[in-house]
Amino acid sequence: MMLVTRSKSIVDQVNEVLRERIRAATYAPGIRLPSENNLAKEFGVSRATVRTVLAKLSVEGLIIRRQGDGTYVNERIQEVNTHLGGLWDFSRLIESSGYSASIKALSLQETRATEEDAHNLAIKPGEKLLWMERLFLADETPVVLANNYIPRSFLNCAINEVNGQLPIREILQLYFQQRISFAVTEISSSKNLEASRKLENKLSLNLKMTFYSEENQPLALGNSYFNDTFLRLRLVQAWA
Repeated sequence: MMLVTRSKSIVDQVNEVLRERIRAATYAPGIRLPSENNLAKEFGVSRATVRTVLAKLSVEGLIIRRQGDGTYVNERIQEVNTHLGGLWDFSRLIESSGYSASIKALSLQETRATEEDAHNLAIKPGEKLLWMERLFLADETPVVLANNYIPRSFLNCAINEVNGQLPIREILQLYFQQRISFAVTEISSSKNLEASRKLENKLSLNLKMTFYSEENQPLALGNSYFNDTFLRLRLVQAWA
């Protein structure tokens, strides 16, 4: 039996474990999940807790509950995972499109928050930020140019110790002790010539993101340029 701790809510802990099993294909697409009783015994929680977690995963489209038959991982989990947690995971999007994904760090350095940055991050203008500029590659072809801005005050190590080849979610967890809960994304067309040059003169969309914690605290900004002639953004919306 896997006993949960009390550092965060029991529902959140069970949710994280099941979500990770689905993401890592421990529970593969189309597979039937253990029964509510078995999951409750494994985690040492009530069936009501398990039922609450499964309801959340169902609303997100990660699982499908079939009356009288059981609960199954959505067979179209790749489409759901490209937008898992409320933000697009570029590496997963590339891989789900049939390509090998990698990240090339172009620049990691300290900068200062502009008026707009400060407003979006709820900090003071001029405060120190970590700026990361990175290329996401699909079979060595650059398809996304991502710029991220994170308050320097969150960072628990030297800038040169940050591994810029990791996804933004992992960077925030490892080096800033911050966990993304959701993101707000604005999508528009782009005519940024410098970004187009870095994407081999192919550029279509500009994605401006603000990443938030569970407490609605802004954690980071993203300003990404996306070659949608090579890849397609997919948004899965679950209807309760």
